[in-house]
Amino acid sequence: MNQHQLPRSACYAVLFLFAVASAPAPAQNRSRAPHLAYVFPAGCERGMSCEVVVGGQYLKDASEVYVSGEGVNVEILRWYRPLTAGEYNNLSMKFRETRERLMGQAVLRGSNNNPTDEEIAEAAGITEEQLREMEIYRRRERDPKRQPNDQLEEEVTLRITASLEAAVGKRELRFLSDNAISNPIWFHVDRWIETRESEPNDLVATEVTGRFPLVINGQIMPGDVDRFRMEAEQGMKLVVHVAARDVIPYLADAVPGWFQAVVRMTDEAGDEVSFADSFYYRQDPLLYFEVPRDGRYTLEIRDALFRGREDFVYRITVGEIPFVTSVFPLGARVESESTIQLRGWNLTRTEQKIRTMSRQQYRPRRWYSSIQGDHAVRFPLQIDHWPEVMEEATNNDRETAQEITTRMTVNGRIDEPGDVDVYRINATGRIIAEIHARRLGSPLDSMLTLTDAQGNEVAFNDDYNDLSQAMLTHHADSHLEASVGSRSDYYLTVTDAQGNGGPDFGYRLHLRPPQADYELRVVPSSIIARAGQVVPISVFALRKDGFDQDIELSLVDPPPGFRLDGGMIPGTSDQIRMTLTVPQTPSETAIALQMEGTAPRRLRSRSKIVRPAIPAENMMQAFIWYHLVPVENWNVMVSGRPGAGMPLKIAVPEDGIELPRDGAFLLRAMINAQRTPVDQMHVELYEAPEGITASIVPDAVGGAAIKFEVSAEKIQPGERGNLLLSVYKEFTPEPTEDDPAPKPWRTDYGFLPAMPFEVTSQRGSR
Repeated sequence: MNQHQLPRSACYAVLFLFAVASAPAPAQNRSRAPHLAYVFPAGCERGMSCEVVVGGQYLKDASEVYVSGEGVNVEILRWYRPLTAGEYNNLSMKFRETRERLMGQAVLRGSNNNPTDEEIAEAAGITEEQLREMEIYRRRERDPKRQPNDQLEEEVTLRITASLEAAVGKRELRFLSDNAISNPIWFHVDRWIETRESEPNDLVATEVTGRFPLVINGQIMPGDVDRFRMEAEQGMKLVVHVAARDVIPYLADAVPGWFQAVVRMTDEAGDEVSFADSFYYRQDPLLYFEVPRDGRYTLEIRDALFRGREDFVYRITVGEIPFVTSVFPLGARVESESTIQLRGWNLTRTEQKIRTMSRQQYRPRRWYSSIQGDHAVRFPLQIDHWPEVMEEATNNDRETAQEITTRMTVNGRIDEPGDVDVYRINATGRIIAEIHARRLGSPLDSMLTLTDAQGNEVAFNDDYNDLSQAMLTHHADSHLEASVGSRSDYYLTVTDAQGNGGPDFGYRLHLRPPQADYELRVVPSSIIARAGQVVPISVFALRKDGFDQDIELSLVDPPPGFRLDGGMIPGTSDQIRMTLTVPQTPSETAIALQMEGTAPRRLRSRSKIVRPAIPAENMMQAFIWYHLVPVENWNVMVSGRPGAGMPLKIAVPEDGIELPRDGAFLLRAMINAQRTPVDQMHVELYEAPEGITASIVPDAVGGAAIKFEVSAEKIQPGERGNLLLSVYKEFTPEPTEDDPAPKPWRTDYGFLPAMPFEVTSQRGSR
């Protein structure tokens, strides 16, 4: 099999961007990609089939469903959307007009019998199904708690079958139509029995039958409280693990940006016996409940603010299952053996011996497993290259400070509330001290303070924003940089900002000189494009320790026909828009591409830093914030025939184009005038810097050129980047008797390859 191709059984999702029209269409028409908001229930037991509802917008034309990984098959059963206001009003008007007509006819006949609603509907051509939908519409409109949202209105019912061999865990689920594909949502394949709520269960609880462990699926609507009653025996040690944000990590149009679940357990008398609204810093609540006596217990779940809607979906795992709350140490050195301490509930063993990978197979993070009776638990560890030491238990002040040097990792723990760990630094020059705790699952909210021998504060840091950690909304790890000399002792103090502490509050302290580095993210993570299409993509540079060099981007061993244009991120930029050109022939399967960046370690250095570009989804939280959430593969599906042929050709200099700071620059263009008159050709700049405009103009020799104009007031010399131009033809047909005011017609040809540019200090022509 071609190394770039993915088997169709893997069902990898793909994303369609900027469809190229193959025929003229009215200028205002645009394709609408399906948008997925939720799936309910959000999981299925392996070895079983289940019906789920996917809610969203523009779902009617979806013809395929892709699920990542193997062992999961999907069948589309039906589509549904409630009546819109316009549809309801049209039916209501038709009903009223028909009733008036029938009543008028009855008066003319001298009849005193008014027509029934059934007779009116039949005469109006309104079906029984339409009558039911009209009643549903009226009932929804009367509901004072309902919050209309077009992005949740449509529903597609699927039948999902997970084989016994299907791997347990999250899968990406997407919808694919003829010319577009949706955003991904997460669907879970689990090992436990699955059940779901039965509404109404706010007053009368849903009876949960069957043996533990099991998974309860539900949705929270406005003001809703879901209740589940279950039998439990004295001595049971139940773990109640809620997955809400773990199902839908971010909500774009809700504050704080996710469903904030609250759970509690009550006994037969209605008295609360356990409660949780989170677990340390994690928003999803977690309960550990030791059953005091035999009886029937009620589990309640609601939103903390009593909000709710269809995408407030949850999964609750209940049972005497092993659960790891923390590990220590939080990492290990490459090519080493370590014993990891496990803390948690229902664990049959609290230590796990591990061996890290070789230097050739190095990865900064790796997941390990520990067998616990009939189950297995998994936990991540950070892997580093430097020597590792353990914190000394008596390092609480300067007199007992533990000496450390650069290029060292210290595994420590804030053992109790108010604990202070002090280290004496044996180093000179520029140093960086960095805590890894929250990023590794520890609840520690660290603070780092660097002081000199006299106790004067040299540097301090509380929170450090690490953009590579997309699932964290409180970046609680600390990072400070300072210069230390050889004539004084320096002390580094680690504390918890909130005064907390305990066995779970582990950390890894890295002390090192500055090491300029970067990470890359490429968006979108999956692409579907017509054969030969030029597709815009974005690459983000997450720069570290002041790294400010240009980063050259390239595809790694791409199949024939793939090409990047504009593949350079200037040292002054954190992101770049560029283009990917796909082959002229369709592919039967998704193609896995890889991209990497190469940059000098410093100016004029021969040493290079090479880093992979990790595919990601750019998810919005609460109207404002965006997070680059990594996914496993960067997939491209080349589908269908090529679109309308590009009638315009340009030749961009190898080093890009130089734009004068104030004035105009003409780039010669060749237009197939037999197909497209020059005055009908247009270009649009896509997300260009403010102050740069582009248009197509005739040149002096009867041809055409793209005219770039630069405003000196809005852009400065030295600015670099890429210009992305979309090309289209637009004309207005002649008026006719049937259409005296015709609308403009437009043919989109797609994008030209990205054009690198630099603004110079020269003045251009006008």
